[in-house]
Amino acid sequence: MKVKNLSVSTGVALALFGAAVSANAVDFSFTGTFVHDNDVALFSFTVGAASPDVILRTWSYAGGVNAAGQTIAEGGFDPILAVFNSAGTFINQNDDGGGAVPADSVTGAHYDTYLDLGALAAGTYTVSVMQYNNFAHGPTLADGFAHDGAGGLAFTHTLVGQASGLFWDVTDHERNGNWAFDILGVQEATEPGLPDGGTTLGLLGLALSGLAFIRGRLQK
Repeated sequence: MKVKNLSVSTGVALALFGAAVSANAVDFSFTGTFVHDNDVALFSFTVGAASPDVILRTWSYAGGVNAAGQTIAEGGFDPILAVFNSAGTFINQNDDGGGAVPADSVTGAHYDTYLDLGALAAGTYTVSVMQYNNFAHGPTLADGFAHDGAGGLAFTHTLVGQASGLFWDVTDHERNGNWAFDILGVQEATEPGLPDGGTTLGLLGLALSGLAFIRGRLQK
């Protein structure tokens, strides 16, 4: 098993949208920074009849150009994405995208996430962004994440035998708290609200910007 580190920076997530709502499937890009290892960012997205294939993928570990045309620098923590339906029931989660994502130039690892959800039923879904190994417990969102706890628990340094630090990955490299991910092929993507009374910040993108809060949680 691999050991990784993640952390949430300020509890702030910036979303750049081509459009807030569309009759056709469109793509949405979000970026932000974790402050603590066990932070979790929550977003919602809506799927309609025009969404034959929904894909979630991150860019922040190895870098690249996201769906909004932003160049994302490599160096972020090893991310996990988990998806839940409108009832909060766990659907799936992904840690590493393997050959579907590029290798980081420093670690050589393919640790960005690539989660192809296929043709989801019409409805509203929640996606959570976490750092490895803060996996969703399931079977529901209410069951939380592996490293839930009071305060900003730091856990990733223990994965590689380091004395301290928030964003170590299992290759024994210290990363930063940045994350970036795309929601591809949906009708709408926004922030659903702040878990546990966190703070949020909103910004304008091409048409709409949504800010998602990242709340303290940790695992793995």
